[in-house]
Amino acid sequence: MIKVMIVDDSAVVRSMLREQLASEPDIEVVGVAPDPLFALQKLKTLCPDVLVVDVEMPRMDGLTFLRQLMQENPIPTIVFSSLAAQGSAIALDAMDAGAVAILCKPGMGVGQFIQEQRAQLVQTVRQAAGARLRQVAARQQAPGGSTAIQARSTLTQSQTTDAIVALGTSTGGTRALEYLLTRLPRDCTGLVIVQHMPANFTRQFAQRLNAACAIEVREAQDGDRVIPGRALIAPGGLHLSVRRNGAQYQVQVQDGPPVSRHKPSVDVLFRSLALAAGRNAVGVIMTGMGDDGARGLKAMREAGALTLAQDEASCVVFGMPKEAIRLGAVEQICSLDEIPQRIAHFGQKL
Repeated sequence: MIKVMIVDDSAVVRSMLREQLASEPDIEVVGVAPDPLFALQKLKTLCPDVLVVDVEMPRMDGLTFLRQLMQENPIPTIVFSSLAAQGSAIALDAMDAGAVAILCKPGMGVGQFIQEQRAQLVQTVRQAAGARLRQVAARQQAPGGSTAIQARSTLTQSQTTDAIVALGTSTGGTRALEYLLTRLPRDCTGLVIVQHMPANFTRQFAQRLNAACAIEVREAQDGDRVIPGRALIAPGGLHLSVRRNGAQYQVQVQDGPPVSRHKPSVDVLFRSLALAAGRNAVGVIMTGMGDDGARGLKAMREAGALTLAQDEASCVVFGMPKEAIRLGAVEQICSLDEIPQRIAHFGQKL
């Protein structure tokens, strides 16, 4: 049984959520709480597998509760809030604080919404139950910090690159990417990234990373060049691929149906690298649910690329790397600590 605890100041929402979840044969609602302080008391005796938490609550807000929880007693947490609209700072803050999923609660008609979105809610709870969380230390400035940011200079447009790094990630990826990118030197090999995110999230996410990193980080636009010292993140709701244009790499940002149930899809990015770059590329599959990216990474490996997978111990969810390893797509398994060193100057080794 998946044990769930609901933390929401609305008695109506608590009742509706409890009714919908408890009707599933593999889910048990073991407790409810009207605010985080009550929840913390109940957590001393209850051991839920998943929390469903609102943001706006009395005595302590949901994000403060989530950060405290992740530092002291990590539990897979789904944020269910009307403040977590797509692209909102609250939604991005929730992901950054460690939420494994975000569901936006409508301002009106909550009961009808929960009933209509029951399948998504139940599926999200089941997926969250499989997340493996570690304690998260209080945020600290990355090595180099403001000095690295001040020293950043835009690399000239005359530069080209014969090497390219592709990263694919999902649940747990926002913190993993921040950890990785803040540890790259400003002259590192150019990067292209797919982080599973809905539309409107990725631009603000890229801006946050850009402010913290020595390299340039931005949301990809169709036709952008991939050059050293730059990381391009796939826009939410659109696919990102790479093509070769002479000695240069350019990205294509296009709409289309979901691939491997996702848009953007890691498989789309990795397969394009297999064709465009071959042995001049490195593919890295990181924390996330499901199997997106596994087949694309295998194509990269068959084309001669170096392929890496984040290890189970450092993943929030080991699903995506596990599937890639199972398919024989992975050449090396690395901890999150090791990945920046492996990719920083990949192009210099060709």
